[in-house]
Amino acid sequence: MPHTEREELTPKESNQLLLPGSHPPMWNHMDSIGPTGLPHREGVPGCSQEGLPYPSNSSELVLECLQQFKVTGTQLQQIQASLLGSMEQALGGQASPASAVRMLPTYVGSIPHGTEQGDFVVLELGATGASLRVLWVTLMGTGGHRMEPRSQEFVIPPEVMLGPGQQLFDFAAHCLSEFLDALPMGKQGLQLGFSFSFPCHQTGLDRSTLISWTKGFRCSGVEGHDVVQLLRDAIKRHGAYNIDVVAVVNDTVGTMMGCEPGVGPCEVGLVVDTGTNACYMEEARHVAVLDEDRGRVCVSVEWGSFGDDGVLGPMLTTFDHALDRESLNPGAQRFEKMIGGLYLGELVRLVLAHLAQQGVLFGGCTSPALLSRGSILLEHVAEMEDPWAGAARVHALLQDLGLNVGASDVELVQYVCAAVFTRAARLCAAALAAVLSRLQHSREQQILQIAVATGGRVFEQHPRAWGLPGPGPGGTNFRVLLVRVTAEGVKITNQIYSIPENVAQGSGQQLFDHIVDCIVDFQQKQGLSGQSLPLGFTFSFPCRQLGLDQGILLNWTKGFSASDCEGQDIVCLLREAIGRRQAVELNVVAIVNDTVGTMMSCGYEDPRCEVGLIVGTGTNACYMEELRNVAAVAGDSGHMCINMEWGAFGDDGSLGLLRTCFDASVDQASINPGKQSFEKMISGMYLGEIVRHILLHLTSLGVLFRGQQTQRLQTRDIFKTKFLSEIESDSLALRQVRAILEDLGLPLTSDDALMVLEVCQAVSQRAAQLCGAGVAAVVEKIRENRGLEELTVSIGVDGTLYKLHPHFSSLVAATVRELAPRCVVTFLQSEDGSGKGAALVTAVACRLAQMARV
Repeated sequence: MPHTEREELTPKESNQLLLPGSHPPMWNHMDSIGPTGLPHREGVPGCSQEGLPYPSNSSELVLECLQQFKVTGTQLQQIQASLLGSMEQALGGQASPASAVRMLPTYVGSIPHGTEQGDFVVLELGATGASLRVLWVTLMGTGGHRMEPRSQEFVIPPEVMLGPGQQLFDFAAHCLSEFLDALPMGKQGLQLGFSFSFPCHQTGLDRSTLISWTKGFRCSGVEGHDVVQLLRDAIKRHGAYNIDVVAVVNDTVGTMMGCEPGVGPCEVGLVVDTGTNACYMEEARHVAVLDEDRGRVCVSVEWGSFGDDGVLGPMLTTFDHALDRESLNPGAQRFEKMIGGLYLGELVRLVLAHLAQQGVLFGGCTSPALLSRGSILLEHVAEMEDPWAGAARVHALLQDLGLNVGASDVELVQYVCAAVFTRAARLCAAALAAVLSRLQHSREQQILQIAVATGGRVFEQHPRAWGLPGPGPGGTNFRVLLVRVTAEGVKITNQIYSIPENVAQGSGQQLFDHIVDCIVDFQQKQGLSGQSLPLGFTFSFPCRQLGLDQGILLNWTKGFSASDCEGQDIVCLLREAIGRRQAVELNVVAIVNDTVGTMMSCGYEDPRCEVGLIVGTGTNACYMEELRNVAAVAGDSGHMCINMEWGAFGDDGSLGLLRTCFDASVDQASINPGKQSFEKMISGMYLGEIVRHILLHLTSLGVLFRGQQTQRLQTRDIFKTKFLSEIESDSLALRQVRAILEDLGLPLTSDDALMVLEVCQAVSQRAAQLCGAGVAAVVEKIRENRGLEELTVSIGVDGTLYKLHPHFSSLVAATVRELAPRCVVTFLQSEDGSGKGAALVTAVACRLAQMARV
C-alpha cells in the first residue's frame, strides 16, 4: 500500500485561507453537528431565500467537507498494522490491554470438499438487518453440486428487535413453522443450521453465547446466554416441528463455507452488509483458548469493534461522531459504523443536511425527510453514486425527500456518495490485507494463493466501489458469457474470473486448465452442466489464423508469458484442456480476437460498422478488406476481416523519430523489449509507466517535488494508468492530482500538481493522436479500395482506456477528422462487445455447418 503522510491544516492555518467574500472554512462550524446537521444559528439560516445564488465558493466548501473522508496510504497501512497486532494479541490470549478485536474460534475445523449431501434448514438472523431468512438447502454430494435453495424472508418488527429476547426467538420459531408449512415434507428429524451474525463466544459447534448486540438490535435477556439454547427453547414452545439445531455460525463463516468448490482454496469469508466482519482458517496451535497443537479452526475476527480503543481517532469525521452519538451503542463498533450498510446512508444524510444548511445544496433549504434519521438508505446511496444511474434518476430520488434540487446539486450529491463509499472500500481493503498478512505469516508462505468469499448487500448493490485497489496478487481477468441470440435481440449472462499472475506466466497447460475449470464452474451456475454447447473463443493476442477454428499464437503480449504456447494452435490447446476435464462437452467452433468480436458486435446493431478498435490494456484494430487484395486467401470477390495487429507497428524502427528516452526506458523494462512499439506508446498497460519515468526525470532535475526522490516513485507500475483518467478529469483535477501524489508519498508544492497534470495530458494526448492516425489510415484504405469520393463508416470501439479516460475518445475523433477529411466516421462504444461478437461469429459458423450437412 502507498507510503504517505497527508498534509493537514490546523484551525489556525485554515483561517488564513479566507478569500475576499468567502465563508470561514467549514470545519470551524462542524464541532456541533447533530443528527440533523448543523443547528440553525445566526448567519446560517435554515432556508435561504428563493432564487438566492449558491455561495461563490460552494465547490470549495464541498471539497473541504469531503476532504474529511480522505484516507491516506499511510493511514491505511497504520490500520493494517494495528489490526494485525490486535489479532495476534487476541489469538495469544493476552488479557491486558484488552484487544480491539475478539478473534472468536467458531469450532469449524475444515472447509467443504464438495461431497456433502442431505437436506437442511437454515435460519439466518442478523445478516440483513431488520429481517430474518429461512432456507431449505439440498446438497447433492457430487462435486459441490447443489439445488438452488428455496427461501423466504421475514421482516422483524422494531418492537421485536428492541423487546424481550424470548419474543425475538418466538418470532423466529413462528417464521420457521410458516416456511416449513408450505413445503411437502414431514415434521420429524429436521436438521437446522443457525446463522447468527452477532459477536458470540463459541464453546462448541452448537454452543454460542452472545457477547453484545449490534446492527440495531437490543433485545433484553440474551447477552450472556447461549443463543442456540434460546432457539431450541422457542422451537419447543412452538411445538410444530421436531428440529435439531446442529450448528451455529455467523454470516462470514457461512459465506466462506458456501464458496463454490473448484475456484481454489476458499479460506477467508468477508461480509459487508448491515454490518461488516471477516473470518479465516487459522492454525489451531496459534489459538490459545483451544489448547490444540494440530489442525485448523475458523476464527471470526469481529473487526466491527476495531477502533473502539480510539485508534481510529484521526480518521473519524465530525459526521462519524454525530452518527455514533445517535446510535444505539455509542462508542462501540466504530469500524463497522464507517463501513456497514446500516450506516452509510446515514453518513450521507448528515453530510447533505450540513451542506444544505451552509447554503451549498438545495438552495439552502432542508426538508423534514432530510432532517430525519434513516431517510436515506444504502440502496439510495448506491443508486445515486452509480455513474450509469443518470442525473434524472438522482434528481427524482432527491425530490422524493422533499428537496428543491438545483442544476448543480446532482453532481455535488454524487461526489458526497462517492466519498463515503470510497472510504468504506479502502478501509475494508486495509482490514482484509491484515487478515491475508496474518494467513501468510501463519502458513509461513512467501506467496499466498487463496480465494476470498464475499457477501452482503454493500457488495451486491455497489460492486464498483469494491473494485478499488486493495490487497491481493496481481493478475488479469477474463469473462465467460452465455449469449442467446434471438429475433428479439441478444441476451447476455456473464461472470468475471481472475487469472493469477503465476498462471498467466506459468505453463500453458496450467493456463488452459484454469480457463476450462472456470467455464465448467460457469456452466454449473447456469444449470448447463452436461450440455454440449458451441463455444466461441475470444483470444486477444497476435495469431496467424488458418481457419475459423485454427489460430497459431505468434507471441504473447500484455504481460502474459505462459510457456509452450507460442507457435501452437490455441484452439487445440483449449480442446486438449477440455479433454483432460472429465464429463465436459464443449465444441470450440470459432476463435476471434477482441477487435473482430467488437466489430461484429457493433455490426449486429449498425450494418455500416466495418472497423473494430480496441484501446485497453493493449491496442489493435481490424477492418473489412477487399478479398482481391489479400494475397494469402484465394478469391477475387467479397470481403475478408483483417486483424491488423498494429501493436507491432514501429518494431522495424519506423517510429524512431517519435520515440522518446522515456519510451525506451519503459520498453527495456518490459517482458518483450523491442516488440509492440506502437502499443507501448498508446495502451493502458504502459501510459502510467511513461508518466512515472518522466516524473523521475523531472525530479532528478530538481523541477518536481523539491528534487526529493522517493522509493515509491522508483517502484515499477506504481503509477497506474487509471490515475491519468482521474487526474485529467475536468472536475476536481488539481485536488485529485494532489490526493494521488500524496498516496505515493511525494512531497508536494502548489506547483507540482499542475506540472504533473501537464505531464499526464501530454502523454495521453500523444497516445490518442497516434491512435487516431492509425484509424485514419484504416478508413482511408477502405475509401481508396472502393474508389469513393467520400466514405461513411462506423467503428466499433472497446477498451477501458478509450471508455474511461475523459478526453481520449474525443482526441481520437478529432485526429481522424483532421487526417481523413473525406471520411465520415461514427464511433460506436461496444458493451460486452468482444464476447457478444464472438458469439455471433460462432452462431454464423454453426448455421453454415448445419447448411453444409443438409
